[in-house]
Amino acid sequence: MEPGDSNDDRRKMKEMKMMKINRRRTAGYATLILCAALLGFVSGCATTVQSTPEAAKAVESGGPLPPAVTGFFGADASKLAPGPEGGAALAYVNSNAQWSKYTKIQLQPVEFWAAEDSKVSASDQQTLTTYFYNVLTTDLAKNFTLVNQPGSDVMTLRVALMDATTATPGLRSISVLVPQARILNGAQSMATGSYAFVGSAEAEMKATDSVSGELLAAAVDQRAGGMGMKGAASFQWGDAENAMDYWAQKISSRLLQLQGKTPAQN
Repeated sequence: MEPGDSNDDRRKMKEMKMMKINRRRTAGYATLILCAALLGFVSGCATTVQSTPEAAKAVESGGPLPPAVTGFFGADASKLAPGPEGGAALAYVNSNAQWSKYTKIQLQPVEFWAAEDSKVSASDQQTLTTYFYNVLTTDLAKNFTLVNQPGSDVMTLRVALMDATTATPGLRSISVLVPQARILNGAQSMATGSYAFVGSAEAEMKATDSVSGELLAAAVDQRAGGMGMKGAASFQWGDAENAMDYWAQKISSRLLQLQGKTPAQN
């Protein structure tokens, strides 16, 4: 074999080796893209995801509503029905209400309606309800005038936390930040409807005419931590607070929608 032929062979072998390496890299990139797409499809990188509260399960099965629901809504609890796609788990809207006249809101202090054996301590209950009240105030004030007295153009808004659970911060972060753990967590969510190590919160809301007491709207919803990065770095109540942030924005925008208005820009 001539020296030139040997060099050509070595050059060709080197080129083939580089082609194989490039193919592996391309396949690796494709796999990463596929995994990212899968995770985006499963979780949407959402900060919170909707769960199914016991009250919704009761309505679906025809069983009795939880005491926290009947206690909060009274006789109006029977008006609750499965909510619309993308809305609360249970909802009611008074179709006869003159929504456009309610330009002011009397926001009551947020309550806590969990069972006596709730694992949420009294101090944590106070922390959570205060946080919820503050974010509600912030969001509602963008579009409504907040008042402390009834009036013909005032709706009274009562909101309560029915319960909340904590996240496991260290494991919560790993399940979101480590790619392999994200994939496994996404698979678990598809199988069980819940991610691992996340916290959650359940809430109920009712809006009434501040003078007559007529029920205008009602809702029950439950949300748990999603796969969003905001939840990954949060403390044990971070997922619950993210759920409250979501509800505060949702309540404000929904009330505006019922009035045929567009929410103000942040």
